Amino acid sequence: MAAAKRKTAKKAKRNKKDAGSPAKSSAVAEEMEEAEKDRIPGPVSKGKWKNKERILIFSSRGINFRTRHLMQDLRTLMPHSKPDTKMDRKDKLFVINEVCEMKNCNKCIYFEAKKKQDLYMWVSNSPHGPSAKFLVQNIHTLAELKMTGNCLKGSRPLLSFDPAFDELSHYALLKELLIQIFSTPRYHPKSQPFVDHVFTFTILDNRIWFRNFQIIDEDAQLVEIGPRFVLNLIKVFQGSFGGPTLYENPHYQSPNMHRRIIRSITAAKYKEKQQVKEVQKLRKKEPKTVLPHDPTEDVFVIPAEEKPVEIQWVKPEPKVDLKARKKRIYKRQRKLKQKVNSRSAK
Repeated sequence: MAAAKRKTAKKAKRNKKDAGSPAKSSAVAEEMEEAEKDRIPGPVSKGKWKNKERILIFSSRGINFRTRHLMQDLRTLMPHSKPDTKMDRKDKLFVINEVCEMKNCNKCIYFEAKKKQDLYMWVSNSPHGPSAKFLVQNIHTLAELKMTGNCLKGSRPLLSFDPAFDELSHYALLKELLIQIFSTPRYHPKSQPFVDHVFTFTILDNRIWFRNFQIIDEDAQLVEIGPRFVLNLIKVFQGSFGGPTLYENPHYQSPNMHRRIIRSITAAKYKEKQQVKEVQKLRKKEPKTVLPHDPTEDVFVIPAEEKPVEIQWVKPEPKVDLKARKKRIYKRQRKLKQKVNSRSAK
């Protein structure tokens, strides 16, 4: 019993000594946290990812290497995009809405290749629309340009639009569609919370020109990164990949028509050359018109009898006979060969 009392007494003494230690430790921990707050800055973004825009970027079969590289460049510039396998040419475009639903995407960029040389780009809001079809021209990829500009992978871009987008209704619709597709959602898990580049969309010659620039904070300058491409609008549809036509570009000329015009111009040039040659042949065959002799032409002509005779006082130099000289040279060479052969025989 005495031993048990001693143990309890000892334990009670320890508790009394350590009674004030938790308060002291909590105060020290608070001071340490405040010091760390002063040293380390807080997180850049504390919000939630609310804008759930997801873009499906893929193509049809038959695209060339430049289109494939452009598609890959767009995927790297847009962290909220998703890839997919190439679609068969026989499938109808309405199937893309089902693919978007399976991939949980509400926007789509679809590259359609025709004749292995023409590239069309569909931009659509799936599944209800609207959608727009473009002819893609003047493609220059990131690897091809090798510009000095550079930006972080996954960083959010600024979107700069030409003032002409607000003047016409179909351009205003395209502006809203491009904003929803190319703007990276805030707080996206794959994006970085920095803005260091600009996507510019300018209207020139009834076409939309796309450029990507880096923002340099030190000098407040823009340096181009790439890629580059030009979008020639064909039609704007009410639905996704079809439906009633809202707008049709009157200035659009199909690539087939353009190639046909070039061929007709070259054929016209060839025909013109052939016609000129035929006219020249006919002129040569025509009899020449003989003009009557004009006596005034012989006024300053001196007859041969009245011409002064030139006397040569110095004997002219004899002409060099090249054939005789060659024969001499050949004779010498033959004699030398005969001597050499005779010596070698001895």
